[in-house]
Amino acid sequence: MNFTTASSTSRTKFADNYLLKIEIGIILVVWIYTFIGTTDRTNWWIENILTILSLSVLTYTYRKFKFSDLSYSQIFVFILLHIYGSMYTYAENPFGYWLQDLMQTSRNHYDRMVHFSFGLLASYPLRDYFINKHKWVAWVCWVLPVIIIHTLSGFYEMIEWAVADIFFPAQGIAYLGTQGDIWDAQKDMTMAFAGSAMSMLLFYGMKKFKS
Repeated sequence: MNFTTASSTSRTKFADNYLLKIEIGIILVVWIYTFIGTTDRTNWWIENILTILSLSVLTYTYRKFKFSDLSYSQIFVFILLHIYGSMYTYAENPFGYWLQDLMQTSRNHYDRMVHFSFGLLASYPLRDYFINKHKWVAWVCWVLPVIIIHTLSGFYEMIEWAVADIFFPAQGIAYLGTQGDIWDAQKDMTMAFAGSAMSMLLFYGMKKFKS
């Protein structure tokens, strides 16, 4: 199977794309596993609503636009990180506690890691879309993903506030996972921005190196 990137001129049909089928299967298995294993199913649903909506949009628009294998693989990794976080809540995530003990930090940083991963892993698919769907000039396709990720990160913090303070106040603290940090939202946005900028700089450097 030919592993496609944003620069590839062809896309593999779903019927022949075994990698994408495997990734979808793993996501479904992990979803079921975390739903069964979670101690707070209300929080699980709250955490996964946007993920379900996003995957529904990707499925609905698949015939109109297909991302590259590299883009789908990055989306796949981010979704797994998010689903795993929803099982325990971000603030109580076991892997985050392991990192906390390893790095001797004062808090569980799993939420920071996922926000950083959002920028790191979602930027390339955006560039893929801009290049192959809209045929925009190169510099726009490198810069615009960083701007959009930063905007989406801020919008997500607004959604978190609305969900936690208005719609589900009982789950508010667990959902927000601020852990007493009054600058939690700003730091999360900064991590997403840093991840996005790093992603675009990394892929830009790799492209220049190959050329």
